Amino acid sequence: MGLGIKKNDSVLVISGKEKGKRGRVLSVNPSKSSLIIEKINIIKRHTKPSRKYAQGGIIEKEAPIHLSNVMLLCPKCNKPTRIGNTVLQNGKKVRVCKKCREVMDQ
Repeated sequence: MGLGIKKNDSVLVISGKEKGKRGRVLSVNPSKSSLIIEKINIIKRHTKPSRKYAQGGIIEKEAPIHLSNVMLLCPKCNKPTRIGNTVLQNGKKVRVCKKCREVMDQ
């Protein structure tokens, strides 16, 4: 199952409490079909002091969002779009914007 969204892509949240917000993908988890977006879906985590968090206390961090709740933003037309795949003349498979037909991968 191909997700079509990769790390550092820009996405738009299309449902849930963060609907309408845009952000950059920090990480993708294909097995759970979820991703973490920068400054979106912030949760408060109560943590004990540890090596990573010497102080402990309440820490705010991003929680995963399901893949079905986001749409990829085309870097050329800056609109939310579905993703198509095509093969270039040199044999390389690339992602293509369904709205403006521009290649998304460099």
